[in-house]
Amino acid sequence: MSTEEHPLLGKWRITSMELWDAEFIDLLGPGYIQFDTDGRGEFAFGAVQGGLDCHFGSHSIHFTWEGSDEMDHACGDGDAELEDDGTITGDIRFHLGDESSFTARRW
Repeated sequence: MSTEEHPLLGKWRITSMELWDAEFIDLLGPGYIQFDTDGRGEFAFGAVQGGLDCHFGSHSIHFTWEGSDEMDHACGDGDAELEDDGTITGDIRFHLGDESSFTARRW
């Protein structure tokens, strides 16, 4: 499968996270994660934002990220996997810090 046909490409609305409630997820705007055909992407939730460097599996994506958390430098990694119901589930991990699972639906 080419990168352009990958089922996780596009923008996904984060609907829930293990560590944070919906009010925090949408603190500065709707929480989302986006995967682009060029192997990049981005996410934003709460006061956290990051740019992604993605590595594609057949129905999953692993990524490293770098960005900010409340205006302080932050980085880490994560993953996302397509579920049978069309949603994605995954984890976002902060280097030497928090780790939270998330669920998202296509935007």
